[in-house]
Amino acid sequence: MDAIGRERIVLALDSKDGRIVVKGWQEATHFTAEEVIHQLAPYCSGFLCTYVDKEGMMQGTDLDWFRRLRAATDLEITAAGGITTVDDIRALAAMDIHAAVGMAIYTGRLALNDLSAIVG
Repeated sequence: MDAIGRERIVLALDSKDGRIVVKGWQEATHFTAEEVIHQLAPYCSGFLCTYVDKEGMMQGTDLDWFRRLRAATDLEITAAGGITTVDDIRALAAMDIHAAVGMAIYTGRLALNDLSAIVG
């Protein structure tokens, strides 16, 4: 890690049914993101946290889960999974969490103009 530097590393924490999942979201571990995020913090500059339960479903995300993650670390967090509306993005921004948006843009549910209004 010293050769790379933790400032260049973002760790992915993917959660489904409350447990971290691995191997393409196919295998659940016995750990929750809330339990391990503080243990992993010394090795990275932030986290990409995906709420797999709602990934690509256009049904909203679990803002309470992201609140718990924010309470567990001061490092940068990027949220993914189910982020569908401008309100979702604003709620995450209020928690100082970035939003990764995909399906909502691909399907036209969220317009790029909507996003520019948030950052502009």
